[in-house]
Amino acid sequence: MPPVSAASLLCPVCRNHLGFSDGEGRTLGCPSGHRFDAAKQGYFNFLVGKGTVFEADTAEMVAARFDFLSAGHYRPLASAVAELAIPALTGSTAGAPGTVLDAGTGTGHYLRALLDRVALDRTPAAAIGLDISKFALRRAARLNPDAVNLVSDVWQPLPVADGAVDAVTVVFAPRNAAEFARVLRPGGRLVVVTPRPGHLEEVAGQTGMLGIEPAKDERLVASLEGHFSALSTDNLDVPLLLSPGDVTRLALMGPAGHHLDRGALATLEAGLPPLTTVSARFRISVFEPLR
Repeated sequence: MPPVSAASLLCPVCRNHLGFSDGEGRTLGCPSGHRFDAAKQGYFNFLVGKGTVFEADTAEMVAARFDFLSAGHYRPLASAVAELAIPALTGSTAGAPGTVLDAGTGTGHYLRALLDRVALDRTPAAAIGLDISKFALRRAARLNPDAVNLVSDVWQPLPVADGAVDAVTVVFAPRNAAEFARVLRPGGRLVVVTPRPGHLEEVAGQTGMLGIEPAKDERLVASLEGHFSALSTDNLDVPLLLSPGDVTRLALMGPAGHHLDRGALATLEAGLPPLTTVSARFRISVFEPLR
């Protein structure tokens, strides 16, 4: 995979361009002298200045997500996201590799699926994975060593240059419309995944997972208004057969994982049948930045 261009990354301290200052891709530096060394797992920590108000996923939540996604339960979703992002990567500037930013990359599974799909077409592409959780980035950096993995806050100015990426993917993660529009090239794509009504309804109530907010689609469009126009919307239903352990992991890996009663969840898991039928209902929306 082509490396991320030095002109694509910005210093989170002074906003100068960053580049690798060693031959192994382990140190990033800017002309002002700010340096960022990779953690032993391979990611870079770009959290600087004022702390975020966003609650990062814990190690337990990340482990649950990694195990659940590694089992392939959401593989159809990962494949669908990849197919919708690829046209932007193949339509990038002639002769230059496309670049994807996976905002809220989590454990990196969705980005991995995209990069594997791109490789099938022998299409050069570079990747940036960004997440607020260092526990998630430890997993993502191991899964995607060919990407630049950054611990960063999506609600702060992104450490990415104007018009530097061809596709932004956001799977169940926060959306900073102004920043996404800024970093996307003209004609690039924003691919957003949100849950639809009925998503995981067979287990959501009894496990304590958060419900689907009313008028979620309208709020998505409103949040992007002034920065993006809609290209397409696709619904994807994925039937799941989950073991009791998978049901627990499904509950813990989402935002409710911060607050769930672990004892009550263990009691619930012990009483579940060997397999539980669950319906995953996704909406995949594609937008392009306004000119």
